[in-house]
Amino acid sequence: MPRSLRIVFPVLLALTQSAGLAAQDRRPSSLSPADIFQLEYAADPAISPDGAWIAYVRRWSDPMTDRRYSNIWVVKRDGSGHRALTSGKFSEDSPAWSPDGTRLAFASNRGGSTQLWVRWMDTGDAMAVTNGPQAPSAPAWSPDGTQLAFLQLVPRPALVIGTPLAPPPGATWSAPPKYTDRLVFRQDQVGELPSGFVHAFVVPAEGGTPRQVTSGDFQHGGQVYGGGAVTWSADGNELLLAARRGENPEWTARETDLFAFSVATGAMRRLTDRFGPDQSPAASPDGALIAWVGYDDRKQGYQNTLLYVMNRDGSGKRALSTAMDRSVGSPTWSADSRALYVTVDDSGNTKVARVALDGTWRVVARNLGTGTSAYSGGSYSVARDGSIAYTLSTPSVPSEVALAPIATGATRPAARVLTSLNADVLAGKTLGAVEEIWYESSKDKRKIQGWIITPPGFDAKKKYPLILEIHGGPFANYGDRFDEEKQIMAANGFVVLYTNPRGSTSYGEEFGNLIHHAYPGDDFFDLNSGVDAVIAKGYVDEKNLFVTGGSGGGVLTAWMIGHTDRFRAALAFYPVINWESFSLTADMAPSSVNNWFPGMPWDHKDNYDKRSLLSVVKNVKTPTLIMTGEEDFRTPMSESEQYYKALKMLGVESVLVRVPEEPHGIRRRPSHEASKLTTMQGWFEKHKALLQ
Repeated sequence: MPRSLRIVFPVLLALTQSAGLAAQDRRPSSLSPADIFQLEYAADPAISPDGAWIAYVRRWSDPMTDRRYSNIWVVKRDGSGHRALTSGKFSEDSPAWSPDGTRLAFASNRGGSTQLWVRWMDTGDAMAVTNGPQAPSAPAWSPDGTQLAFLQLVPRPALVIGTPLAPPPGATWSAPPKYTDRLVFRQDQVGELPSGFVHAFVVPAEGGTPRQVTSGDFQHGGQVYGGGAVTWSADGNELLLAARRGENPEWTARETDLFAFSVATGAMRRLTDRFGPDQSPAASPDGALIAWVGYDDRKQGYQNTLLYVMNRDGSGKRALSTAMDRSVGSPTWSADSRALYVTVDDSGNTKVARVALDGTWRVVARNLGTGTSAYSGGSYSVARDGSIAYTLSTPSVPSEVALAPIATGATRPAARVLTSLNADVLAGKTLGAVEEIWYESSKDKRKIQGWIITPPGFDAKKKYPLILEIHGGPFANYGDRFDEEKQIMAANGFVVLYTNPRGSTSYGEEFGNLIHHAYPGDDFFDLNSGVDAVIAKGYVDEKNLFVTGGSGGGVLTAWMIGHTDRFRAALAFYPVINWESFSLTADMAPSSVNNWFPGMPWDHKDNYDKRSLLSVVKNVKTPTLIMTGEEDFRTPMSESEQYYKALKMLGVESVLVRVPEEPHGIRRRPSHEASKLTTMQGWFEKHKALLQ
């Protein structure tokens, strides 16, 4: 039976603060690592069908439990009525309005395990409509509002070879061996992958027994495990979703196709059949067309993801976004079925574009962001009247809920920011000023975009130490978004430079593929030229240069110090060092072998070797610290250990930092994220002091 709960929230969510982090009589004038516990941010905005209300996810950290939590909040389109729908130390996300706007579905673990809940907005009553042992995700309402579709793992017995012995009565034996016959058997942020397959289900919106719609030993939703989405056909008779139903799906990691499944019978219709990723299907409100995103996979490191449409039966496929030369994502139909909305990254700025069925397009919202990082991202939703709710981030503001109103004339009115989640934290604090910079690469005179953060109280007549901070990916981008880590570096008296070297996204397919089968490589020149460009401004101490980056940025940090000794110290977060071992141990090994390299390591050893960071480690003279999470399956700890031991054998000053319980990124625990910054401060200050 579904669980019921009457929820009443007369008081807004209050975050608990430890004594050590509580506000003091005299607030610091700039950000510090302790502020990581205080900063909040908005995610997953969902605007009601009539455009009156926006539900969103409010993410926050608790210093007492050292955990991150999220709750569901709502705000009116004019910024009034801002209040919590849920509260407490839970993980809650994926808000979705019913078609008539009277109910809100969301995922919550407040009952002890993650389930789907529905809240009646007029009464405040809320009920868990699922009650199973596996966590459902991606709730999607049927067009008539009577059912919810979702994705969920269907477990299978774990592999065992032979017949294990049973322990004697009363005996305590160690955990048994773990068997696997899968290519990808663990995933970063998840750990050991459970045995089974992800399938689509439907459940009555008033609660009941979920019914499995898809079948077979295949992953549904579009991802290897977890993530993905499911949507409904306009008539409510079918579920549309991506699935990995080809041969050897683990090996062809990018290969997905679109399918339609009968809700009544489970009968399947294949909608796409090409080599490449087809994702995010969306049915037009009039039922005539299906939109999606994808591309024909040419086995390149980077390709633009295009917007497509086809007839409901799968015929008439055509691309709409070829003229943009940018990747697009998250397609959403306009209410009149005459256009689509998509996200697009353009020169370090994430935007929402409206694409007409003839391929013409225009930007309708700018400055999307996610969390408290300069990386691209953000999410949006569209009301029937064309109003757009989205997460907005600027260099001085972590992601907030914003509204882009409908156009009333030739131009669209300016967006209105509806929330101010960090006004209390940022009050009285001075942030570093952010300046955009374009400069020429010494490699080929290409224009490279970057940003400079100067310290609070900056005086251009003085000299400051410089940190070059390099993004990961490598197919990703930084932009003009708030970044807590870089602001904290600047608050410690450093000028911070972060750029988008060749291979970065948001500049077109040709720029992204400049590192195809050649990463790391010429990106060195782009990054080094950026340092030269800032030095030329006259306020950087050339003898006080530092370099850092995470993941792909850690790779390039090691690459930089293998080619120059201009940096006083380096800090590489969770890098890849040996491409051969990475390709045989990382959770993304199939993608790297298929797309980043010309083939298997044993067939293309020269290509792997010349790009290995071990090929240039003998040149390193720079004191280097390497910091990685012990549960990092994306760039495994063994990569960092190889580099550390090589440096020690070469007599280079080096330190290895292992962070318990942390996957890739070192953000699972707020204290560990703070430790990244305190470690960087200590390491760079130590080596800066050598000059004084």
